[in-house]
Amino acid sequence: MSAYFIAGTDTEIGKTFVTCSLLHAARSRGLRAVGMKPIAAGADRVNGELINEDAARLRSAGSFDPGLALLNPYCLASPIAPHIAAAEEGIVLELSPIVEALSTLQAQAELVLVEGVGGFRVPLRDDYDTADLARDLGLPVILVVGMRLGCISHALLTVEAIQARGLKIAGWLANQVDPAMLRFDENVAALRQRIGAPLLGMVPFQIDGNPASAAAALSFPPDGGR
Repeated sequence: MSAYFIAGTDTEIGKTFVTCSLLHAARSRGLRAVGMKPIAAGADRVNGELINEDAARLRSAGSFDPGLALLNPYCLASPIAPHIAAAEEGIVLELSPIVEALSTLQAQAELVLVEGVGGFRVPLRDDYDTADLARDLGLPVILVVGMRLGCISHALLTVEAIQARGLKIAGWLANQVDPAMLRFDENVAALRQRIGAPLLGMVPFQIDGNPASAAAALSFPPDGGR
């Protein structure tokens, strides 16, 4: 167990919440664990420093604070598609700072959870997207499925995209983002039948928004995802 790439079926499906829950689960097992958000779009300036809300939540959930330079190498101000925000801010999103930050975090922690941005194929440059980033990092993928109407198609298309990059899907999690979703169990069963990777947990809708409360229901891939 060293690092995983956390991918989502879409934006706003609780990817950060689930990543934080996994961090709490790892810490409860005695692991020194930390989250990483390589690229984030949408930030507020606090004491002269741009801070993204998702990055701040990951920092709070980890075993230690690695500093935002490592946890969130690229923090873009505008809450828009990252390739548009980067172009407007005159920033080129490069791989090398992300790889260097990940390497440093892996030397400091037993587990690093690298959270993607939005869905699995979000443009970062004209010729590069988050699927390319996941491929270049070469980490096993944990897929967060936002359980709501339409999730089966979104999940299976994302699985195909992950596999097309030659990446291993180490497992997936069902996050109930719609508390009124009809036939929740039947949808989970349909995905279990079609995704060739273990279900690592089902996260019920969280009224209090506390990721630690979901940690006990989550597990990690038995073989480290390799």
